[in-house]
Amino acid sequence: MRTTNKSGISTFINTAVNCGMRHVVCSPGSRNAALVIAIDEHPKLNAIVIHDERSAAFYALGMAQQLKTPVGVVCTSGSAMLNYYPAVAEAFYQCIPLVIMTADRPAEWVNHGDGQTIVQAGVYTNHIRYEGSVDEFVSGDEKDKLKEKIRGAFRLGNGAWKGPIHFNFPISEPMYGSADANYSENEEVEITSTVANFELDDAFKELWRTSKKKMILCGQMDANPALQSRLMELAKDSSIAVVVENTSNMQYKNFVHCIDRTLSGIEKYEVEDFQPDLLITIGGAIISKRIKNFLRDAGVKEHCKVGAEFPEMDTYRALTRSVEHPPIVFLNELLKFNEPKGDSRFGALWKQRDYKYELLTEKFVRSARYSDLTVFDTVLDCIPENSIIHMGNSSVVRYCQLFNPVRSMIYHSNRGTSGIDGSTSTACGAALVTPNKCNVLITGDISFFYDSNALWSNHLPANLRIVLINNGGGGIFKIIDGPSSTAQFEKYFEAKHAHSAEHICKAFNVGYARAESIEQVEFKVIDFFREDEGQRPKLLEIFTPSETNDKVLKEFFNLS
Repeated sequence: MRTTNKSGISTFINTAVNCGMRHVVCSPGSRNAALVIAIDEHPKLNAIVIHDERSAAFYALGMAQQLKTPVGVVCTSGSAMLNYYPAVAEAFYQCIPLVIMTADRPAEWVNHGDGQTIVQAGVYTNHIRYEGSVDEFVSGDEKDKLKEKIRGAFRLGNGAWKGPIHFNFPISEPMYGSADANYSENEEVEITSTVANFELDDAFKELWRTSKKKMILCGQMDANPALQSRLMELAKDSSIAVVVENTSNMQYKNFVHCIDRTLSGIEKYEVEDFQPDLLITIGGAIISKRIKNFLRDAGVKEHCKVGAEFPEMDTYRALTRSVEHPPIVFLNELLKFNEPKGDSRFGALWKQRDYKYELLTEKFVRSARYSDLTVFDTVLDCIPENSIIHMGNSSVVRYCQLFNPVRSMIYHSNRGTSGIDGSTSTACGAALVTPNKCNVLITGDISFFYDSNALWSNHLPANLRIVLINNGGGGIFKIIDGPSSTAQFEKYFEAKHAHSAEHICKAFNVGYARAESIEQVEFKVIDFFREDEGQRPKLLEIFTPSETNDKVLKEFFNLS
């Protein structure tokens, strides 16, 4: 076996492998040659090449999202690393373990006019779990210290609070030399997070017992059957409302699944009845702006945030307690002493309203005009069982929350920073490492065009289906309050366009179909999801009327 002749780099790569890194996304360059040589030659690493660094980092994010293990991404020096930043920030707030490896010029050449050279140290400081520099040559005690530093970094990035870690590599010329590798087969390190003993204190137990209106709000997280079973038990208590979003990946008949749909049916005189005394939050980001405002206005007396990640995050301006333990541990303790309160119908009230508006939604959609809303209803109903659904940001992820999730589906969206950059690349990376699953990306036109370089890849998976909702601009700005009342709306906010993805698909050899009516959508979408013998992904572009979409949605939210 061979590796780079720069001992610091070869030591780093092998130690990273021993800490669980098995996949790396590389972007071409020169300064990162030693890293690429060490990665490509390592027998336990699988590496792919994605030219566009911004896309590459999101590919890696999608892979790590599915694998639940650290995935590396490596680039050359200079502005290349800046293109990683959107994905680094997303990984930070979504708590996904990325390993960022950036090649650099030696320190003596920084800010001295050498090409592809910027100040790289500290670039990601605010959005990483660890940052460090690796010397290109190490020996003896230096090698042992480097190994321990790397292991410590991986414990931070893949422990209870996961997130990206960054290593910078100042590399001198020559950069392409190699040497014999001497990898030890028994140096693998298990990176685990220990869970300390946990017991709820008497004050919280009393608070739980005396609260008649309790809400457990679940944000973005991976599917977790054990956690779901505990929530199902609690949801049987009529004093507890378990409120989830599709990205919570929690589905049960007693859960309130569609927050915005339900909140739209609460009249002003009823608001107090639906406001919790005690709020418990688990998981990551919440999509619904309505529930955020609803709870901020509620004057919640007690808010208990559960989980190791971002313990001081006070989304609802009512944080009184932060439990830095896994939610499953917390709920296990809660169930030990919970006694259903027969004198409270708070949870039942929420579920009854949710169910009422589920029926009204079904009735409304059957007779609604052709629009984004009717397209989402049709498409979501045709996605194959056991698929992984990737939702683009802005209006797409919000429309998806208006329809009940399907139990067999897994739902993902880049809600860490909620940006439109990288949605397609993330779905591509996720599909790449889940070859036996149908991965469906539902995206808007602006988001798709913004990340169209995701299709510039030799690794596009055939199990990827892209549903592109093209409404000719930023439809979200017609939905939210404010932009449409300005003189700048059409040019600066909606940014109307008349572009199509057809020729992008032709350029990258992606199967293409289009639909412009609900009849065409119904006719084409079933065949679109059917497996075939092709080795390339497919895209269905659905054109919807921008002048109608917002009107239909407003009619929907005025249901009664």
